[in-house]
Amino acid sequence: MLPRILLCAVVSFFTSSSLLMAQAKPSKKAGRSSSALARQIHNSALVIDTHADTTQRLLDENFDMANPPAGDKGNLDFAKAKAGNLGAEFFSIWVEPTQFKGQYAHRTLDLIDAVYQQAAKHPDKMVMVFTATGLEFAHREHKLAALMGIEGGHSIENDIRLLRDYYHLGVRYMTLTWSNTNEWADSSGDIDDPSVQHHNGLTDFGKDVVYEMNRLGMIVDVSHVSDKTFYDTLLVSRAPVIASHSSARALTNHPRNMSDDMLRAISRQGGVVMVNYYSAFVDENWRKAYDAQAKDRKAAVDAVEEKYKDADPVTRYRESDKVAKEWAAKIPRPPFDDIIDHIDHVAKVAGIDHVGLGSDFDGTPSMPEGMDSAADLPKITEGLLKRGYTAAQIRKILGGNFMRVFRQVEQVSKQMRAQKSQQRPSLARQMSSAH
Repeated sequence: MLPRILLCAVVSFFTSSSLLMAQAKPSKKAGRSSSALARQIHNSALVIDTHADTTQRLLDENFDMANPPAGDKGNLDFAKAKAGNLGAEFFSIWVEPTQFKGQYAHRTLDLIDAVYQQAAKHPDKMVMVFTATGLEFAHREHKLAALMGIEGGHSIENDIRLLRDYYHLGVRYMTLTWSNTNEWADSSGDIDDPSVQHHNGLTDFGKDVVYEMNRLGMIVDVSHVSDKTFYDTLLVSRAPVIASHSSARALTNHPRNMSDDMLRAISRQGGVVMVNYYSAFVDENWRKAYDAQAKDRKAAVDAVEEKYKDADPVTRYRESDKVAKEWAAKIPRPPFDDIIDHIDHVAKVAGIDHVGLGSDFDGTPSMPEGMDSAADLPKITEGLLKRGYTAAQIRKILGGNFMRVFRQVEQVSKQMRAQKSQQRPSLARQMSSAH
């Protein structure tokens, strides 16, 4: 007969094992919804998403995240964030470069103000955050941590002083380019367009921008940039960089995605690739189908732009974007597991410490089946659990990896500011010696 204490331990072990097995096995009734174990892991994590275009809705639609209109199909509001245990969101400060030409800074400031206004309107639900420590504090207070990232270096209008102003207003990352090449950095969006003047990566001023971002403590974001700009940036930056909303090119051959060589490079530098959920970035068949309709889709968009050519920039963009989304909706949505495939690929190639989440909520015309809003984020945890990821690894992906980079960027800034009395070495000389 087993001693009483040993018998109790054996009974406890088998009881716990049975409970874990029951939790890990998703019920048939729940379908794709989170299993109990996945939900437990997800709810114990600080979930950080590094890119949402909801900001445009706040400004242009007077959208209230606490009171979405009936039947609203948007990806992000307070209720959806709570349902998905979303702890922190980077609100994208994106200025459409054609419609707002000549008004980049003005539009940037309007978008920044819209985020502040939402936080001021709902202080019980959302708080502006500027530091890694502040982000953790907001999470403990059960409020959505609102951070901001500028999407596209054209917002600084070639003025380093504007970059500093944006930092002081709370912007904590900047994507060096959007889909348009600016005066100091090449974009992946038009790199093959011979009518666009390119720079073979970063110009000297572009290197100054990266240096100043490091000094300020603003995270450098390499989503959207050309491959040459990407590698130039990694050579110049003294702090780890992120790709705020990019996926894996080996799985979906889109220039917005990171090649395996780029994944390994960003890993060596200590950065993080935040996987985007846009169908064209995570499913090769969907990408090809979307490309196949490009000519007809462009003709439809051009017709709408001609119709609204005398309207204000917001109306012009809204109407053309509506048509583009209608065309995207003609293509069946890809499977949810595409998102998990990309996270898994980045984790395998770059390493578990170098992958995160960058949804592109409210900024894409299509996402895979089952990813309709922030409320669906627990499905990612479930998918990763099914692939064999541990709770600790999943927490890194959900937000821990980004927090590490955020702290490192802050530390580099502190060091650079402490050395401000020393003469700054020539970046051109750094680049030549690095080669």
